[in-house]
Amino acid sequence: MIDLQIPFEQISTTLKEILLTHGFTEERAQRCGLLFAKADLDGVRSHGANRFFLFLDFIKKGLVKPDKEPVALSQLGMFERWDGQGGVGNLNAEFAMNRAIQLSKEFGISCVTLQNTNHWMRGGNFGWQAVEAGCIGICFTNTIPNMPAWGGSEPKIGNNPLVIAIPRAKGAVVLDMAFTQFAYGKLSIAKDKGEQMPYDAGFDEDGNLTKDPGAVIDNLLGLPIGLWKGSGLSMVLDLLSAVLSGGNASFEVGKSGHESAVSQVFLCFDPTKLKLTDWIEAKSDALIEDLKSSATFGDKSVRYPGEKTLETRNKNLKNGVPIAEKLWAELQNELKL
Repeated sequence: MIDLQIPFEQISTTLKEILLTHGFTEERAQRCGLLFAKADLDGVRSHGANRFFLFLDFIKKGLVKPDKEPVALSQLGMFERWDGQGGVGNLNAEFAMNRAIQLSKEFGISCVTLQNTNHWMRGGNFGWQAVEAGCIGICFTNTIPNMPAWGGSEPKIGNNPLVIAIPRAKGAVVLDMAFTQFAYGKLSIAKDKGEQMPYDAGFDEDGNLTKDPGAVIDNLLGLPIGLWKGSGLSMVLDLLSAVLSGGNASFEVGKSGHESAVSQVFLCFDPTKLKLTDWIEAKSDALIEDLKSSATFGDKSVRYPGEKTLETRNKNLKNGVPIAEKLWAELQNELKL
């Protein structure tokens, strides 16, 4: 598979122009396309333009409604619940994190939840959104059932991505992870390339561990990280998403056969309002300095979550963003329709 180096602005503009033909206003098309492009810019190719045609398919099926925006269900001080109305997942999530940031500036801490929303694509976008506003951000979402409870032989729980982001002058710490050993987007890329995963990725139809991404995707039996521990933590995040938002749990999302009408939670902490600024940098630097001093097996050094993101971003801004030649051609064809 050959990669092209495409200027970031060209990718963002291309996606925007396509979205304009699918019921988006100019402003919403620009923001949505930018969020997709940012994933590729930061090296998260599994959740950027690679997901764009799946997103368009959801629009065509009426699962994603381009003109719908969140409406408030309840607003109680630092806690708000919103109905995403089946709108665009990444725009709804950007809105919710922005509300969480605003509330944290007022109250110090905040919690904003969304029901009836759609896949947020790259969750890390919203962690970076928080730290760029100087806030600690935590957000998580449930998904379609695509992982077995530990000991189970059918998908009952979601891989329920979790993002934790902590601002730091020398480089923010941003954890963006799902609770399957490999995100399904990465499995799809490996499947398309005809590659096996480097570690066991899930179970085949007979319950055997497998590195075959196709088998995992076909059976929706991703391997929980930490085995039974990841299974339990994922279930609890699903429960919190549903309880705090009043929306669907993963088993309810799965009844439609599509990953839509999911539930999400966004938490923010403003270090300035909470008077944490006297030590947040010193504590963060000391912890990371100790981490980086770790002895290793081999020549590699240990890294903290998000360490390479800004380096990758700046390199791609300078040299162009890697996009598969086939995918870029498909986007150009879509633009001509």
